[in-house]
Amino acid sequence: MSSSLSHIDTDGTARMVDVGAKAETRRLAVASGTITMTREALDAVRAGDAPKGDVLGTARIAGILAAKKTADLIPMCHPLPLDAVNLDFTFEKEEEFTGSIRATATASITGKTGIEMEAITAVSIALVTIYDMAKALDKGMVISDIRLVEKQGGKSGHWKAEGWV
Repeated sequence: MSSSLSHIDTDGTARMVDVGAKAETRRLAVASGTITMTREALDAVRAGDAPKGDVLGTARIAGILAAKKTADLIPMCHPLPLDAVNLDFTFEKEEEFTGSIRATATASITGKTGIEMEAITAVSIALVTIYDMAKALDKGMVISDIRLVEKQGGKSGHWKAEGWV
C-alpha cells in the first residue's frame, strides 16, 4: 500500500514525519479566534470585575502554556523549542446586548518544522480560559472562528488568509 500522506507509512500506519534532514529556517504562525458573550460579561472582563479575577491576564498565560504543551496534546506534533509566543486580545462587535473578544496568538521558532499548531492551540486554550473565568456571568458564550491566519517560513513560504490584515 502506498500513501502520499505525510503522516501515514506504506502500510497505512500513522507515523511522525522525520524532519531530521530538513534545514532550520525562521518560522512564524499567527492564529485567531473569538468568544462572544453578553454585554454584561464583556464589560466585566474589560473592567477586571469578573468573579475569578483578571480574565485576559489569566487567558494570556494559559495560551502561552498551552503552546508549550502542544506536542503533548496533538499526537503527531514534534516538541518544539519555541522562540516566542504572544497573545493579544481586542474587544470587537460591541452591540447593545452582546460583544466579542478576539484572541490572536503569534508563535515563532527557528526550526525544522512549522509552528502553526502551537499558535492554534494557544488561541484555543486562551478562549476556553476566558469562558472558564467568565462563565459565572454568561454560560452561553460562544467560541468560534479559530483559524490560522498567517504563516511564514519553511518549504511553502509565506501564506496569509484572504481578508486578514
